Amino acid sequence: MAIKEQLESDIRDAMRSRDQPRLEALRFLKSQIQLTEKNQLKDLDETGVVEVVAKEARNRRESIEMFQQGDRPDLVAKETAALAVVEQYLPPQLGPNELAEIVLAAIREVGAASPADKGRVMGKVMPQVRGIADGGAVNALVTQMLEEVSQ
Repeated sequence: MAIKEQLESDIRDAMRSRDQPRLEALRFLKSQIQLTEKNQLKDLDETGVVEVVAKEARNRRESIEMFQQGDRPDLVAKETAALAVVEQYLPPQLGPNELAEIVLAAIREVGAASPADKGRVMGKVMPQVRGIADGGAVNALVTQMLEEVSQ
């Protein structure tokens, strides 16, 4: 079942069960998908929908971080619950070993020899892992691996 169809079904289920926090998170996710479609003037395919879901998950993680810094446990709990709902629509994430293999292959392919080559490596890796790996984790791993290569 396509993500958008699954989202519609889950919204109906949340309405029937009167699960308000889940319903709010699902409706917000649906509205973000619709807004992206409106801005791009086309219906999104599955890849496009996954990108929107990944962006929404990233935004939720950033919000959680900010609310923790602002000492707002009530909002942290709300965002954490919403993040759990959003993450259900993401494809399975890459493990650290799989990600390391992709990064290492990109380093070899690009011929990177120092951290100065980070942009070229990231440009090669990100299209392969978009939606299935966190960009911050990829960035940290590329930096670490390039520092090891240069030594």
